Amino acid sequence: MKILFLEIDTETSWFLSSIGPAAIGSYIRSRGHQAAFFRLAIKDSPQDALLEIERQKPDLIGFSLTTRQWPRAQEFAFAISKSHNIPIIAGGPHPSFSPESILQSESFDYVCIGEGEEPVAELLDDFAENQGRNKKEIANIWKKGAAKPTMRPPITSLDRLPFLARDLLEEQNGVAHVLTQRGCPFRCTYCAAGSMSNIYKTNQYLRRRSAENVLEELQQIKESSPLSYVVFLDDTFTINKKWLKKFCNLYEKEIGTGFSINGRADTVTAQIIEDLQRAGCKHIIYGVESGSERIRREVLNRSFANEDFINAFEWTKEAGMMATANYMIGLPGETAEDIEQTLALNQQLEPDDFAHFVFYPYPGTPLFDLCIDKKYLAEDGAAYPTKDDESTLDMPDLSKQTITDYYGRFVQERIKTYKLRYGPDFSF
Repeated sequence: MKILFLEIDTETSWFLSSIGPAAIGSYIRSRGHQAAFFRLAIKDSPQDALLEIERQKPDLIGFSLTTRQWPRAQEFAFAISKSHNIPIIAGGPHPSFSPESILQSESFDYVCIGEGEEPVAELLDDFAENQGRNKKEIANIWKKGAAKPTMRPPITSLDRLPFLARDLLEEQNGVAHVLTQRGCPFRCTYCAAGSMSNIYKTNQYLRRRSAENVLEELQQIKESSPLSYVVFLDDTFTINKKWLKKFCNLYEKEIGTGFSINGRADTVTAQIIEDLQRAGCKHIIYGVESGSERIRREVLNRSFANEDFINAFEWTKEAGMMATANYMIGLPGETAEDIEQTLALNQQLEPDDFAHFVFYPYPGTPLFDLCIDKKYLAEDGAAYPTKDDESTLDMPDLSKQTITDYYGRFVQERIKTYKLRYGPDFSF
């Protein structure tokens, strides 16, 4: 049996494809099935998808979706369902937290809730045994018209999984993308990563591969293709000091290639930064989110002080590494003064670079529920815009136009930073 994963681009083409298909594809191949991949770029129409389906001739079509990808995915799925009698399944964050919205669409036949390796493999096994038909109930797979499925426990040992199918990632220039863990111990109200344990009703969703297993994957990559840089995609790479120490020692000896991570200001120390630098770390991205301690404490459930960020950025830059800040604007309960505090903190931190995003509420997160309860957000997910500089929310203390205006101020601040670094002729 063969699954064709369709990658949905929204405003721009992502530098990396969804990780889910690469994990599932590798696993089902180990079970004797086939996995293929096709990216639907902004310029592509449903006809492009239909032509690829004719070429690949899959038995199942898969979409791995965030909430931002969902509106465009419906367009493609509708065209496919009208032209081909091929079952369509959706998985990923949005389907996991909002499976009903997927199945209410006439185009999707299945939703995979949570981890997909074993469920999708079982579904393909069932197709193979029954001439392309699904006859058995499969945990984590919700079939249109059927009762909600039971949930199998999360995979206990990540070390037993095959490494990602890198031909399904479209990596370029020798840059490898690696995950060392699943789950997150923190409960930031805007992020679905910490809410995934709610789907499984367990506090044991956070799991990490052994440092040896991660190094084995990297060695395999080095042997098969050039390895110029490693991007670790974990939400917070710096959460386990003992694991981190071991990883740094092994990585320095066995790999040594430059790498980047996502850090969290209250999980790093000067010593951790030194260990990471020695191992080869070149870049740490910190989720600052807001310069307002009130917003971080009362809205985001991130109760640490601006001083934590100031220290983390100083340690990182003193070690010779790049330090990037991520910010959000247009948060529930935020005022213009709170956003001014974010701009002020950015000036204090003097990051090498920063990214800024208009807050976007994701199903499954506490802030999504809050926005629904306060009627800041329409319940129709298909109405969500996918423009980075526009808010989906109607809030009493912060207008959509004000949010868009502040987005423009952040753009100008970033341009100013780049002109100071690269000269007055620089432009994005």
